[in-house]
Amino acid sequence: MSNRWGILAVLFIVRLTVAFQFQSVAAVAPLLGAKFDASLADIGLLIGLYFTPGVALSLPGGAVGKRIGDKRAVSVALAVMLTGQLAMVASDSWGWQIAGRLIAGSGAVLLGVMMTKMVTDWFAGKELATAMAIFVNSWPVGIATSLLVLPMIGTVHGVSAAYLSVAALIGLGIPLLVVGYRSPSTAAAAPSAASRLNRNTLFAVIIAGLIWGIFNIGFTMIFSFGPTLLVERGWSITAAGSAISIVLWIAALSGIAGGFLADWTERPQSVLVIGCVLFALLMLMLPRSEAVIPIVIAIGAISALPAGPIMSLPASVLQPQTRAIGMGIFFTVFFAVMMLGPAIAGAIAKWTGSAAAALDFGTAALLACPVLLWGYNRIVLLNQQDSPR
Repeated sequence: MSNRWGILAVLFIVRLTVAFQFQSVAAVAPLLGAKFDASLADIGLLIGLYFTPGVALSLPGGAVGKRIGDKRAVSVALAVMLTGQLAMVASDSWGWQIAGRLIAGSGAVLLGVMMTKMVTDWFAGKELATAMAIFVNSWPVGIATSLLVLPMIGTVHGVSAAYLSVAALIGLGIPLLVVGYRSPSTAAAAPSAASRLNRNTLFAVIIAGLIWGIFNIGFTMIFSFGPTLLVERGWSITAAGSAISIVLWIAALSGIAGGFLADWTERPQSVLVIGCVLFALLMLMLPRSEAVIPIVIAIGAISALPAGPIMSLPASVLQPQTRAIGMGIFFTVFFAVMMLGPAIAGAIAKWTGSAAAALDFGTAALLACPVLLWGYNRIVLLNQQDSPR
């Protein structure tokens, strides 16, 4: 396949498997609680464990891809994800649920770092913002599909059947990648030596990673604890999952709209700030209103608007020769935040006795993003002043 939009479609579908697997725990959380006698804190920990390997593996992930090739690295990543998923199917031990989740997350980390680079290789200098917005939105599509499908499978056939469905989708991703992807001819011409980041650039990339991670904490609270919130209010697990999935289906479109709006207005940071504030207000309303469906529709329309502008932050400070190490640092920070966020939210929900507290935690996270953006801009300004003229 030589058409770059066709390549993007392949990468979109393959990355969707990560979101589908990540959400598989939250999608059947009430069933897991009954099967393993797991509390909301336990479920939150299991959700967050998926990102734990990212703290250690994001930086070396790029080096692995460079050594064995992008396609081979992602194929290995999918195989590791599949192994972890099958480990969770094979045992009714909670310890094996944890082990399988960590194994699967290791593969997901490598896949995420490498596939971001692969999109950049194909679209650098030509609609990269649009392509990245489409690519990033494989996440809400995968989450929504998981919320729509897995509760139905789990309710009828049990948790193991839901987990096997995840394994089947990951298994299909391997031949799709092998057959459908090739590296662009320009990739071979990319600079091989990576320059060191100066201090200000390093800090800017770290803050950008914090913004992306904290924003995703807010986004994650909707689909990780939203279904449980609705179950607490008397909804069935299937109806709750279907209702919350509305957010993700609409977000898949609003994310692309946000990227287009940011490029068209040439004010990406305004889109970022307004999107985060409106999203936070809607998150605050959801546990306190009976108008669930209108609110989740509004959340879907608003929630993904900041995604493209946030993902463009590292590109504005990284040069081609520092992109590999810079994105490794960016994802290391992101995974560290995402590892801790769900666990903290689950603990707060357990302490208060309601999943509503987790959504309030997400509201606070979203409101922190504009504050961090102010710090990012201050550092970028200092970096520009210190640059040789």
